Amino acid sequence: MHRYLEYGSWIREQLGMKVQKISLNAGFTCPNRDGRVGTGGCTYCNNQTFNPEYCCTSKPITQQLEEGKVFFSRKYPEMKYLAYFQAYTNTYDSIDNLKDKYEEALSVEGIVGIVIGTRPDCMPEELLDYLSELNKRTFLIVEYGVESVYDATLKRINRGHFHSQTVDAIKKTAERGIRVGVHLILGLPGETKEQILEEAKVISSLPITTLKLHQLQLIKGTKMAEEYFADSSDFHLFTADEYIDLVIDFVERTRKDVVLERFVSQSPASLLAIPGWGLKNYEFVDKVRKRMDERNAYQGRLCEINL
Repeated sequence: MHRYLEYGSWIREQLGMKVQKISLNAGFTCPNRDGRVGTGGCTYCNNQTFNPEYCCTSKPITQQLEEGKVFFSRKYPEMKYLAYFQAYTNTYDSIDNLKDKYEEALSVEGIVGIVIGTRPDCMPEELLDYLSELNKRTFLIVEYGVESVYDATLKRINRGHFHSQTVDAIKKTAERGIRVGVHLILGLPGETKEQILEEAKVISSLPITTLKLHQLQLIKGTKMAEEYFADSSDFHLFTADEYIDLVIDFVERTRKDVVLERFVSQSPASLLAIPGWGLKNYEFVDKVRKRMDERNAYQGRLCEINL
C-alpha cells in the first residue's frame, strides 16, 4: 500500500485495464509564441525534451499513434492506450480542427481515451461544451500547465497568463464533470521553499483530479539557461536528496484524494545545460517511497482541505 494516491493504480481502477499514454505532436503552437499574448515562449521551454521519436508533426495523428502502439506493444502486447496531446497548446486552434484531431485519435484501434495538455488561457466555452459531451463517451483528462501559482513567477518565466486565469479554467472545466490535471514545476527562480510548499495548499483548494510535479531542469538554448549562467543567485537547483524531501513535504500538504502522477521529469542528457541526477524515474520513485517510510509520511497529513 502506497503512502500516496498513485496514478498507475488509479488509472487501472478507472478503466479496468492497464493503459499507456502515447504522446502526440499535433502541430499546434502557443499564444506566447505566435504573438497573441507574447513571443519567444516560456523561458524554460524546449519541447524536444518531451517528445519521443514517433511523435513528429510531419506524421498524421493516426500514424503517430500506430507507431507508438508498436513501440509499447513489444513489451505489453495486450496494452490499451490513451492519446496524449502533449506538445505545445493542444486547445489553441479552431474548434473544428481540434474536434477533427481528437476524433481521429479516438478512432484508432486500442485508444480508450485522451489526455489534452493545454494552458489555462486557452479554453473557450465552445470547446468546453464539446469536451463535456466527449467526456460522456470516452475517458478524458484536461491537463493544465500551471507551473506556478505566483504571478511574479509567471511573469518572470514569460508564461503569458495569470493565476486568476488558472483558477477560472480549472473551476469551469471541473464544473463540466471533466477530470482536471495540473502540472507544476518546483524550484522556479525566485521562489523559496516556503512558497513552493504553499503551492500545495493553493492547488489542493482547487477541484483537480491529477497532479504532476517536475523539478526545474535547465535546457540548452533556453532563455532560462542563459539567465542562470549570467547570474545564478536567484536559482536553487536541488540535489536529488533535497528534492526527495521537498516532494515529500509537498505531498504531505496535498489533498489526499489528488492522484499523483509524476514527481520528476527526465529530459535527454544531451539537452541538459546542467547535468541531471543520473536517476531513472522508477529509481527516483523508489527513493521517495523508501524515504516516506522512514519519515512515516503520507499524503494529506498536513492538509485540512476537503472538496
